[in-house]
Amino acid sequence: MTDLPANVRWQLWIVAFGFFMQALDTTIVNTALPSMAQSLGESPLHMHMVIVAYVLTVAVMLPASGWLADKVGVRNVFFTAIVLFTAGSLFCARAETLNGLVMARVLQGVGGAMMVPVGRLTVMKIVPRAQYMAAMTFVTLPGQVGPLLGPALGGMLVEYASWHWIFLINLPVGIIGAIATLWLMPNYKMQTRRFDLVGFFLLAAGMATLTLALDGQKGLGISTLSLAGLVAIGVISILWYLWHARDNDRALFSLSLFRNTTYRLGLLGSFVGRIGSGMLPFMTPVFLQIGLGFSPFHAGLMMIPMVLGSMGMKRIVVQVVNALGYRRVLVASTLGLALVSLLFMAVALLGWYYVLPLVLFCQGMINSIRFSSMNTLTLKDLPDEQASSGNSLLSMIMQLSMSVGVTIAGLLLGMYGQHHLTADSPVVHQVFLYTYLSMAVIIALPAIVFARVPDDTSKNVVLRRRKRSEP
Repeated sequence: MTDLPANVRWQLWIVAFGFFMQALDTTIVNTALPSMAQSLGESPLHMHMVIVAYVLTVAVMLPASGWLADKVGVRNVFFTAIVLFTAGSLFCARAETLNGLVMARVLQGVGGAMMVPVGRLTVMKIVPRAQYMAAMTFVTLPGQVGPLLGPALGGMLVEYASWHWIFLINLPVGIIGAIATLWLMPNYKMQTRRFDLVGFFLLAAGMATLTLALDGQKGLGISTLSLAGLVAIGVISILWYLWHARDNDRALFSLSLFRNTTYRLGLLGSFVGRIGSGMLPFMTPVFLQIGLGFSPFHAGLMMIPMVLGSMGMKRIVVQVVNALGYRRVLVASTLGLALVSLLFMAVALLGWYYVLPLVLFCQGMINSIRFSSMNTLTLKDLPDEQASSGNSLLSMIMQLSMSVGVTIAGLLLGMYGQHHLTADSPVVHQVFLYTYLSMAVIIALPAIVFARVPDDTSKNVVLRRRKRSEP
C-alpha cells in the first residue's frame, strides 16, 4: 500500500488528458458513422475506412514514437502530438468527401501515434515497475470521461447540429491540453541509438498493405492482380524485416524481445484479442441505428452503460488479477466477452430494449479487465533496457489489431449485406445476426493463447487513494 508523490500524480493527470482527447474522438466518431454516410452520399458499408484510416496510421507511425520521445523528450513529442491531432480534427470538420475525410483522419493518426503511447511510456519512466498496473489504472480512469461523454455528446451534436461538430469539439480541448503539457510536464530524455529507418519502412509497408488487402476487392475497388500485389508486398516486407532484425542490435524491434515468454504470449494474445474487441465499438452504434432504428442521440446514450461498467471495474481490476491470476482472468474474460456479444444480439432481436443497458454494462466490465490484464501481462517482466522498445511494439500491435478488427467487421457486413445495408431492408436483422455470430467466434479464439500463460510469480501493487484529510 503506497502513495505516489504529488508531482508524479500531476504528471499522470497530464497523460490522462491525452487519453481523454483520443477516447473522446473515437467514441464520437463511432456514433456518427451512419449520419456521415448519409451526408457524404456513401454506403454505411464503406464508413469503416474512417476508423481504419486513423488506427492504421497510428500503427504505422508508432515505431518512431518511442525513439522520438527518448531523443527530443516526452514533453516536446506529447505537445507536437496534441497540435497535430487538433489540426487533423479541423480538417476532418472541413471535409466534403469520404476521401477528404479519410486523409484528414490520417493526419489525426500521426498525432495519435505519439499521444497515448508516449503517455504510457512516461508512466513507465516515473513509477516503479511493481506499481505500473495501478498507475496505468489511475491514468486511464480520468480518461474514461471521454468515452462517457463521447457517445451521448456525439449523438446530440449529430442529431441537433451536424456531424462536423464532433471534430470541432476537439479544438478547445486540444488548446487546453497543449498549454498544460508545456506548463506541467517535465521533458524526460534518454540516450538514444541511431533510428532503424530501413526497419521502419519495412514494417510500415507490411502492416499497411496487408491491412488494406484484407478489405478485399469490393472495399478497395481494385483488380485481382492489384490485390495480389498488395499481399505480396506485405508478406515480402514482413519477411524482409525478420531477416533484417536477425542478430541486429540496431533493429527497430529486436527479436530478443520474443525470448521473454510472458512478453511473447502477451503480445500474441493482445493482437488476436483486440481483433475481436476492436469490432464491438464500431458495430454496436451501427447496429443500434441501422438495425434497430435508434436515433443518433439514443444510440449514444445506450453506449454510456458500457463505459460505466468499464470505469467501475478499473477500481478493482488489480485485486481481481491478484486473486485469480492472469491466466484465469484472461481466459474467463475472453469467453465471457463472446457470450455477452451474443446475448446483446439476442436481447436486441427479441425487442427487450430495457435489458440492453445491463448487457452493455457487463460488456464494459469484461472488456476493462481484459484490456488491463493484457497490457500489464505483456510488459511486466521486461527488463528496463527493453521497456521502451517493448512498449512501442505493444502499442503498435494494439492499434494494428484494432484496425484489422474494424476491417473484418466491415468485411463481414459487406459479405452478409452484399451491396446495400439500410434500416428499411427486410434482411437487415439477418445480416447483423450472421455478423455477430461470426464476431463471437473470432472474440473467443484468443482463449487458446491465454490458456498457455504461466502461473503468476509476483503480485501487483495497489495504489491507495489519497485521503481527503491529507495535505
